[in-house]
Amino acid sequence: MKNKRQLFLNHVAQTSELPLMLEVDRAEGIYVYDTEGKTYINLISGISVSSLGHCHPAVVQAVKDQVDRYMHTMVYGEHVQSPQVELATLLTDQLPESLDSVYFVNSGSEAVEGAMKLAKRVTGRTKILSCKNAYHGSTHGSMSLMSDTYFTQAYRPLLPDVYFIEYNNEATLTDIDDHTACVVMETIQAEAGVIMPKDDFLKKVRQRCDEVGALLVFDEIQVGYGRTGSLFAFEQYGVVPDILLLAKAMGGGMPIGAFVASKAHMDTFSFNPVLGHITTFGGHPVVCAAGIATLKTLIKTDYISLVKEKAQRFLDQLTHPLIQEIRCAGFLMAIDLGSFERVQTLMKLLMTHGVITDWFLFNDKCFRIAPPLIITNEEIDIACQKILTVLDDIQAGNYDSTSPKLSF
Repeated sequence: MKNKRQLFLNHVAQTSELPLMLEVDRAEGIYVYDTEGKTYINLISGISVSSLGHCHPAVVQAVKDQVDRYMHTMVYGEHVQSPQVELATLLTDQLPESLDSVYFVNSGSEAVEGAMKLAKRVTGRTKILSCKNAYHGSTHGSMSLMSDTYFTQAYRPLLPDVYFIEYNNEATLTDIDDHTACVVMETIQAEAGVIMPKDDFLKKVRQRCDEVGALLVFDEIQVGYGRTGSLFAFEQYGVVPDILLLAKAMGGGMPIGAFVASKAHMDTFSFNPVLGHITTFGGHPVVCAAGIATLKTLIKTDYISLVKEKAQRFLDQLTHPLIQEIRCAGFLMAIDLGSFERVQTLMKLLMTHGVITDWFLFNDKCFRIAPPLIITNEEIDIACQKILTVLDDIQAGNYDSTSPKLSF
């Protein structure tokens, strides 16, 4: 009889030739436990998803309570479902007045797809701009916003009339013209290796969009929900988007996403044609219940207010000759080791020390630190010590260089 790992390889779709094969038994807080009883510190939060850690009690209880009441009933916003209403109200209460209508979806990619459609519907235009080295998703439309041809070449032709500007390059903003429906951009570029906006770049994009009548879409799927030290990253830059994209941490570990805009804009989906955007499971009541518990917890605790202080604790300790640079946006950090080979080696050795980390799609010289917001100072110290130990081993060559490399 085949074991679970064999069945996994045979029947669960793989996206790399050599998956990590970490067989998870349970997870709690910042920790993941495998079936052999080994403990791992999850320093990437499932790629910025588990900001409250794994199985946060408030989220778990909210899910259990809602399951006992009802799950799926009807789609497309036809039924008044309390979890949807409460979450939309709570979310928009935290946002500027112009962002007062929420369309719930199931993932970040779906939020991007909905936003692109909404921008075209509102403006009557087709041209969409994205930034080079941005990641907005892997569905066909959202992938069209990706400039890196390595990831897109096998799936062309992609969505037409998509063009790319350079993040932080004001000179490229002239490409935003009166044919542009929207500019879709990350508030902070994540997969490029944590690239922060400079010289009021976001304000300049906002001004150019206003001049030509284009909509500005901020993708905060990865950097939202407290990761950068404020509930939404754009709050730190004095710029309000026309459409805001959310997902990942929004559900406390449950699958949910959303795009948020003005009610006037969102209402264009309701006529000519009717059902302008539909989704079967978007705003699922159980997932929305998890979303309510997540957002309430973030609002009432000091997790977000402590992010930058705790991030500094990482920075103070992670000094090593192999570290060339650290770029930090709160609890999203890119640690530059100078080569992908060195990053590969570090990730593999950290797994043996019980630490989960990751690399960046468009910057493979850096490894990622994006821990749950609940991580304690003591846990930070332990994680940093493990990282420094591994870096010492790499510098000294104290590891088996002949063992199989991780595959990405």
